[in-house]
Amino acid sequence: MNPFFVISLLFGLALGQTASLCAPSEYIIHVEKKECAYCLAINTTICAGFCMTRDSNGKKLLLRSALSQNVCTYKEMFYRTALIPGCPHHTIPYYSYPVAVSCKCGKCNTDYSDCIHEKVRTNYCTKPQKLCNM
Repeated sequence: MNPFFVISLLFGLALGQTASLCAPSEYIIHVEKKECAYCLAINTTICAGFCMTRDSNGKKLLLRSALSQNVCTYKEMFYRTALIPGCPHHTIPYYSYPVAVSCKCGKCNTDYSDCIHEKVRTNYCTKPQKLCNM
C-alpha cells in the first residue's frame, strides 16, 4: 500500500473524531403549567451537534449493547431554577432546567437526558409569554 494513502487515511480518521461538531448551543425552553397565568420562555444552553458514528457490518454477530450510537450529550452541566409568574399559592411555581457548560460525544444517559427525539411535540407557548434571562 502507498505510504501517502495510509497516512492520509489515518489523518482522516483522526480528524473525523476531533471534528465532531458537538458543543453547547443556545436554546429557548417554553414552560407553562395549567394552573399558572403565563408561559415562561427560558434562554439556556443545551448540547447539540454531530457525533461521528460507525455502523457495523457484523450486526448479527455483536451484542445489542455494542450497537448503540454516540450522541451529543452533557460533559459538564448545572441546574438553574426559574420562577413561573402568575401561579396561585397552592401551585409550586418553580421549574429546574439544565445548563450545558461543555459537551461530548458518548452514550446517552437517561438519568439526565431525553434520548428520544419526539417530532410530534413542539416547543411553544399557549399562554401569554414572559421572558426569563438568567
